[in-house]
Amino acid sequence: MSPLALVSVSDKKNIIQFCMELVEKFDYKILSSGGTAKHLIEAKVPVIKVTEFTNSPEILGGRVKTLHPKIHGGILAKRTDEEHKRDIEANDLELIDLVVVNLYPFKKTVESGSKWEEAIENIDIGGPSMIRSAAKNHKDVSVLVDPSQYQNFLEESKKGNLKESYKAKLALEAFQHTADYDTAISNWIRKEKGFESSKYIESYPLIKTLRYGENPHQKAFWYGLSNIGWNSAEQLQGKELSYNNLLDLESAVSTVLEFGYEEKVNPKENTIASVILKHNNPCGASISDSTSKAFLNALECDSVSAFGGIVAFNSNVDTETAIKLKDIFLECVVAPSFDKEALEILKIKKNLRILKLSKNMLPKKNQTSNKSIMGGLLVQDTDDSEDKNENWISVTRNIPSNQINFDLNFAWKICKHVKSNAIVIAKGQKTIGIGAGQMNRVGAARIALKAAGSLCSDAVLASDGFLPFADTVELAHEYGIKAIIQPGGSLRDQESIDMCDSKGISMVFTQKRHFLH
Repeated sequence: MSPLALVSVSDKKNIIQFCMELVEKFDYKILSSGGTAKHLIEAKVPVIKVTEFTNSPEILGGRVKTLHPKIHGGILAKRTDEEHKRDIEANDLELIDLVVVNLYPFKKTVESGSKWEEAIENIDIGGPSMIRSAAKNHKDVSVLVDPSQYQNFLEESKKGNLKESYKAKLALEAFQHTADYDTAISNWIRKEKGFESSKYIESYPLIKTLRYGENPHQKAFWYGLSNIGWNSAEQLQGKELSYNNLLDLESAVSTVLEFGYEEKVNPKENTIASVILKHNNPCGASISDSTSKAFLNALECDSVSAFGGIVAFNSNVDTETAIKLKDIFLECVVAPSFDKEALEILKIKKNLRILKLSKNMLPKKNQTSNKSIMGGLLVQDTDDSEDKNENWISVTRNIPSNQINFDLNFAWKICKHVKSNAIVIAKGQKTIGIGAGQMNRVGAARIALKAAGSLCSDAVLASDGFLPFADTVELAHEYGIKAIIQPGGSLRDQESIDMCDSKGISMVFTQKRHFLH
């Protein structure tokens, strides 16, 4: 008796050729419905329509087509179970050996901005039901949910009886397919209606198995979306990205994004940004009227730490910048675009990873960030809300000048991306000293101030959290700091304000904290 394949696909890629091979090489009969049946019939593929097979019409505008005992009985029947055999005979069921189903394009529908009712009609019901039935009964039934599986199925079929381990793998992929589909629907409803969810459900396909994690003895995997973020970046040269590369690239681009992100940034606005990042912390950052100046200014902050680091730009990389970049050892360079000559210069360094990350590949704001803990997951909004200067308060007698305000704004934006406790010293729109990840704030200040040294005269200091004591102000004065920016909110704020007033230092409260753990 010929095997029976049920075929119902939204994505019709390669389906005609696949069904022809099933019929011609393996003597399958094809059972199909709706648009798939029409598509196959037009291509001269012999088809049994589901309505003829079940002797039931499609109803409710096509909502009910395959939800029928003859369909699900034919899929779910155990071939060797005596009770099932009796039910098969009593109900005149014809066994279905292969289910080829992919689902209504719900994700594409909602991504296109469709209205609620249209999206609801693109929620597949019959498809997931058939997939789950086939996957449950995978010992007797094969299930294919993606055109990429067709060729492999044909090759396995040529070998004779399909191995149970192969069909179990197909079942795994099938259940993952429906889980991903249901995740998209539930998350869409939550967002559309503004509901809070009692469960955190996300679905990310495997992009790549990485060579290792943070250390060589750790396994690592990269999961993510194909149309956004680092998986959509164009790697123009270099070795595969590592786990640590990806973490550092994320931090580097997040930092330059504070100043906009375009292939062409207006140089008159002095917002061409460069950041050099090492071990997930900026070791130098600057904004200027050219990429080369921005890079060189960032490099001056800590050229020792820059060795083996990652450099990010928020605008096009030109030839002059490429010449400067090739002089030091770097792991990665990322930018929205590169001049042709610049790429030729950078490609001399064969191992340098060069990435083009276009603006339209950046995720939208108001995303979430996740961190795993023992037995759970911490989820929060990303810290990408804009800091509005009108919410800042000058709390000292000495008011910052316009130039000082420019540096305060710059330092505050960079400080946001330095691990807490964080202190950033800046002058002339560039960092000159950074203290990161210390257990006390004055310790972080001491590291940053010492690194900046004599350059501190008339510079500014930014602190990601409030100053708990006046000791940081006193230390800053010893180095010649002109102004300090911090969130404020300490019970001892007045002590810091008084110390600033006594030393002639300006102090600004932003009323917003930016811890980064």
